[in-house]
Amino acid sequence: MARTREATAPILPEEISWRISYAEIGTLAQVQRPVVTTWARRHADFPEPVAYEGASPLFDGREVAEWLLSTGRGNADASQIRAELVLHTLSAWRRAIPARTLVDTVTALLCLRQLLGEPLSELPWRTILERAAETDFEDTYLHKELRDLPDAERQGPQLAVLADQLTEAAYTPADALERVMDARRRLGCDDLAAEEPIPLVSRAMARLTGLARLNEREEEVTAAVLHPRSGDLLVALRESVSDAEDSPFFLSADPMPDLARLARRRLMAQGVQEFEMDLADGEELATDDWGNPHVIACCLPYEAAETRSPLAVLQSLQDLTDLLDEDRAAVVLGPADALVRPLPARGEADRLRRDFLEQHLLKAAISLPEGVLPFRPAHRTAIWILHRTREAQRTGQVLLADLSSRDLTPQALDALAEDIDIFRDAGWRADSRHEPRNAAVVRATALTGAPGVAFTPQHRPHADRYTRTVVERPVRISETELRLQQLIDATRSALDHAPMIRANAVLRPDDRPPRRTTVARLLKDRRLRRLPGHRIADEHLLTGGGHYTVLTPAEITGSAPVDSHRIDRAVLLNAYEHAYFTEPGDIVVTATPSFGAYVDDEGLSVVAFPARVLRARSDAEHPVRPRVLAALLRSAATEHRRVSGAVRSARRIEDLLIPDLPGDEAERYDALLADIARRTALLRQHAAALDDLTSLTAAGLVDGTLTLVEPLSSDLRPTPEIS
Repeated sequence: MARTREATAPILPEEISWRISYAEIGTLAQVQRPVVTTWARRHADFPEPVAYEGASPLFDGREVAEWLLSTGRGNADASQIRAELVLHTLSAWRRAIPARTLVDTVTALLCLRQLLGEPLSELPWRTILERAAETDFEDTYLHKELRDLPDAERQGPQLAVLADQLTEAAYTPADALERVMDARRRLGCDDLAAEEPIPLVSRAMARLTGLARLNEREEEVTAAVLHPRSGDLLVALRESVSDAEDSPFFLSADPMPDLARLARRRLMAQGVQEFEMDLADGEELATDDWGNPHVIACCLPYEAAETRSPLAVLQSLQDLTDLLDEDRAAVVLGPADALVRPLPARGEADRLRRDFLEQHLLKAAISLPEGVLPFRPAHRTAIWILHRTREAQRTGQVLLADLSSRDLTPQALDALAEDIDIFRDAGWRADSRHEPRNAAVVRATALTGAPGVAFTPQHRPHADRYTRTVVERPVRISETELRLQQLIDATRSALDHAPMIRANAVLRPDDRPPRRTTVARLLKDRRLRRLPGHRIADEHLLTGGGHYTVLTPAEITGSAPVDSHRIDRAVLLNAYEHAYFTEPGDIVVTATPSFGAYVDDEGLSVVAFPARVLRARSDAEHPVRPRVLAALLRSAATEHRRVSGAVRSARRIEDLLIPDLPGDEAERYDALLADIARRTALLRQHAAALDDLTSLTAAGLVDGTLTLVEPLSSDLRPTPEIS
């Protein structure tokens, strides 16, 4: 029996569970939102709504989580579901507690649980405060956050329960605290994430410092972070060291005391002791007490392009090098326009940037794509690796890498880190036994002698000349030329023996108007059958390989060639058990983003939503001819296009008015369309071969591996060779 609707009420802090919407259930289960509505419609045991927000139903989050766990539906494992549920509950607490206070309190509780080694929900709040005061007796990282919680006697114990639930879902308090920090934007703390790079880049920077290798030495290692913000780089440096019992000494300084306290909590939860860190409240590192650090990691503060000065950025880096003693390194993330992009030749900024090379400080410059700073998606950044090398060991070489047009995947960053590790181990010089995969090692004089030049590789690595793609390119060009000649001969033969295309079109007599019909009528008369498309996840669509063709709206509207998307057989059978294949002659139609109709002559394809299939019934009294119907629908749709500002076209596909041609006329039109299709296929093959020839030759000329020579006397065509 369905529950009655309740009036929407504010979510009370006392409620441990939270009311979540369809979209939030999709996030919880890691599926698209329409999948959730399908579950609710098809499965009688799906939880009933407990309230409504306008017309949108809200569900009890705990009931939904239990349903997902018991049925095994969705793509999230049990620990993820439990953790997400608690994070959703934390989001609800923002209605009772300011977002920043909430994050500070929960992280303080998680840090305290890590230090005490016991659950907090079993302790009275007063006891929790006493334990916090004993643990943080100087009040430098967590006591204040718990002591200043508003309405602590009522809200504190409930937040302690949430902290324990997060710990159980994440296995350790440290992992639970980092999950809270990963969700800081969802919890409303945009200020804590505004200038932090994506986690992949933070971890890559930590690895590039070489801290893990330094930490293997017997001497005590000091790691410093300038501009630590909320502590992401500090945590990344700590996680880069495998031996938790041999932690380096951490230095940082932040003029905002609350950020310094948060960074201390995060390191304490990671197992760093108080005597193993000095995270000062201020702007200066405590180098007088601890000496200059062995490694430095730094993300320069963001400045808008209108006010940003490349000279000021480079001057700040020059100040940073004052902290570098011999054999000490720094990894800096900063704006690409100052670090790697061209500068006005012989300007002050250009001279200062080249000075880093002349002093043998700059060892690597890495261009990164946009999106490294999620809050500044159009801001392009770069990484510099600085190292003060002894004069006798200077090589005058620098490693340049350009990832600005590549996706930042773990594999790409791992390959880059390995290239730099080898470059470092070889004494900051090229190793003849290893050619960098994503970079190039060049002489520094090539940059210092060219004022204003970009600090990016100008040529592909030399090893690229010996890859299979390059070596086989002349053969592929010759094969394409042969295929072109064969297509020309086949086209000439087909046209020579084929009669001229004649539509024999004349004006229709006024006394014989055409009979009209619609797709809806054809469906009702059982001359057509309609089949829905499948919701295929983007990560399952392959641009190469795969076993089956996937027809998406891009292929149907002609914006992408057929076979642009494919899907693996195992994925299709396991993840889409109810999927069907098209049959020869199926008409695949779509109205989004524009109208398209495609006749699948071969079949055995998968149709992706929002496209759908119109299948002609061969047993109908007057069978529909697929080519004819597709052509008529395309023409009728041009009169009812979606206008600017509209969500959809003026008429549905089912309502488009088309002529219901008599059998003999439909047969003649179908023969005409078949002849046109044959000729079009030949021309498309010819055009595709010409495109292949153009791209293959251009690729070889661009990367410098091909040259065009004079043709032999018996062959007037130029022959490509590897240069």
